Amino acid sequence: MRKTIKVALAGVGAFGIKHLDGIRHIDGVEVISLIGRDLEKTQEVASKYGISHVTTKLEDSLALKEVDAVILCTPTQMHAAQSIACLKAGKHVQVEIPLADSLQGALDVVAMAKRSGLVAMCGHTRRFNPSHQFVHREITDGRFNILQLDVQTYFFRRTNMNALGQARSWTDHLLWHHAAHTVDLFAYQCGSPVVRANAVQGPIHPVLGIAMDMSIQLKVANSAICTLSLSFNNDGPLGTFFRYIGDTATYIARYDDLFTAREEKIDVSKVAVSMNGIELQDREFFAAIREGREPNSSVASVLPCYQVLHDLELQLKG
Repeated sequence: MRKTIKVALAGVGAFGIKHLDGIRHIDGVEVISLIGRDLEKTQEVASKYGISHVTTKLEDSLALKEVDAVILCTPTQMHAAQSIACLKAGKHVQVEIPLADSLQGALDVVAMAKRSGLVAMCGHTRRFNPSHQFVHREITDGRFNILQLDVQTYFFRRTNMNALGQARSWTDHLLWHHAAHTVDLFAYQCGSPVVRANAVQGPIHPVLGIAMDMSIQLKVANSAICTLSLSFNNDGPLGTFFRYIGDTATYIARYDDLFTAREEKIDVSKVAVSMNGIELQDREFFAAIREGREPNSSVASVLPCYQVLHDLELQLKG
């Protein structure tokens, strides 16, 4: 592969911007094509980041021979089909979480990735946040074992808005997006598969058509448990907060930052080359392309998460 990896990025919402900001700090990578639903808005973002090619159609970018890889920050419902389209076009692909909004969609992407031999990665960012990386090293080095992971995923989204407070063209989902972060992280950190999963949900929103409150319980084969509470009705504080209760310590993770149980901040600045989880996620994607290897959070490695989400969905429908 040439020295510079040429990238097309689809989606100029909150997470598309996060990726563009992260890539600015990564040597040997250049975003050369930007895809967005609104051409004028997309052109504005492209101008800010010095991106020459702008389009509203993914296929236009896939037709560019110089594009090596694609990052998809598009609506959840498009993830599986767009990931497959990228792989069929011979492009490495990183798709933002979730991989798909159904188990079959996830299976289809994994099968296509295997046939293509290309790097196919899903943006399970919690694997890359320095806070969670610190805990992961404590576990792998034998200094800490998880007994319980207690997680709160709370937002205030009674209307269809994104993380920037802008109107969305699609509807977010507590199970097939936000729960995916914790389901995957829990099994990954424990190094043990989920063997039991239970869920209950609150009323379905009359306009959005989704549950606005949900509670999930998980247990992995090594007997560690996880309790996950999710809400779109919580009026602050907003975000996802992880409490690791273990045999030697208690850690509280808030995105890239980590604290003790007494709210003493832990220095995680030396864990990785950046304190930005999205940038670290992108660095892994590009490193895997250069080295011809499977990335951490490859579509194959995160597939068990989507089996659990599928099983939970069946419970909730039943």
